[in-house]
Amino acid sequence: MASAAEQMAANLSWGALGKATDLRQRIFFTIGLLIVYRLGTFIPVPGIDGAALRQFMTDAAAGLGGILSMFTGGALGRMGIFALGIMPYISASIIVQLLSAMVPSLEQLKKEGEQGRKKLNQYTRYATVALALFQAYGLARSLEAGGLAHDPGLFFQLSVVITLVGGTMFLMWLGEQITARGIGNGISLIIFVGIVAEIPAALAQFLSQGRAGTISPAVIIGVLVMIVVVVGFVVFMERALRKIHIQYPRRQVGMKIYDGGSSHLPIKVNPAGVIPAIFASSLLLLPTTIATFSGQQTGPVMSTILAYFGPGQPLYLLFFVAMLVFFSYFYTANVSFKTDDVADNLKNQGGFIPGIRPGKRTEEYLDYVVNRILVIGSAYLALVCLLPEILRSQLAIPFYFGGTSVLIVVSVTMDTINQVQSHLLAHQYEGLIEKSQLRGKKRGTAKKPPARR
Repeated sequence: MASAAEQMAANLSWGALGKATDLRQRIFFTIGLLIVYRLGTFIPVPGIDGAALRQFMTDAAAGLGGILSMFTGGALGRMGIFALGIMPYISASIIVQLLSAMVPSLEQLKKEGEQGRKKLNQYTRYATVALALFQAYGLARSLEAGGLAHDPGLFFQLSVVITLVGGTMFLMWLGEQITARGIGNGISLIIFVGIVAEIPAALAQFLSQGRAGTISPAVIIGVLVMIVVVVGFVVFMERALRKIHIQYPRRQVGMKIYDGGSSHLPIKVNPAGVIPAIFASSLLLLPTTIATFSGQQTGPVMSTILAYFGPGQPLYLLFFVAMLVFFSYFYTANVSFKTDDVADNLKNQGGFIPGIRPGKRTEEYLDYVVNRILVIGSAYLALVCLLPEILRSQLAIPFYFGGTSVLIVVSVTMDTINQVQSHLLAHQYEGLIEKSQLRGKKRGTAKKPPARR
């Protein structure tokens, strides 16, 4: 029989959104900040030759240019102030999380609760500034080498570096504000909006290739069917769970004895969500960015790297898969599902897995289960991200139809909808509590008979 919470969730209607004032304000706040982000992608960096840049990106759109624009919402193609996007922050998060798993002092900070988390976030911001400075300087030199600057020199380099680093830090602040005061994960939503905003242009380009005869109608229909299948498969896998039975013993509170209950510990097949795909893609972004804007000035080392690690190349795909698998295990073990914390919480609450002793044995059993589940989860990520990537390189399909973009769009959409439903459910609970309190007050304020004199 369904619980009261499950019945309320089943009867939840979107019409309740009009009554949830706080949720409505959060949604409008999120939309407003995302509009600010989109406007910023159209503000150009000073000193760029606009005509030369447009011609350059038109020539590169079928190749590396489409890849570079995915995470920046087209800002890199227009060389806007958000051209670096949020990638430096994501790369800094990777570095800090890797170090926190290896450096004892940083690992101790993770165990200090809210204060330790604030300290790690501060280190992440410092690392973001350092990476953004490095990437912005490399991009400025690449723009000069590609002949895309009006007046090359030190002043141009400083203006590009200051503008791009400031844009990245502002985006990081936007993401944090959305997470704290809006709906959904701010960083993921910024990437999501950047991808969705460029889909119409990519779709028009794809259909124009079919109209021109470059791509056959059968391929177009096959690609559209593949997108529908991939979206359905992603939704199914993101909702797939492995439930572990949890038993709670009988307990005595005062003079009353409560019967032991049972529940389930849900473990997602893909506990890390979309994070491994974002991390892996961000690591492959920097060399491509510098090489694309360097034009013919690419050195022998960079030429060799691009020859073996260019999009669609075997080593590129192999490295992509290796990073997906690594980050799936790493992020799950250190962030999304820490088995030692789960085992401690179960022990403190008096719960146990039938046949497994609480404490260390429970942690070992959870490690065993999670590692087996992640074999399926990482294989699913690799399949979704890799298959469209191969088809794209073979059939010249626009990059936005790739598996990484589909995975990000579907996962972020599901996560945001779940958060909206959670807020609606909480608002429904608050309404029931207020009604019960009002009824109690009415009963308490009943007219009393006049006192006898």
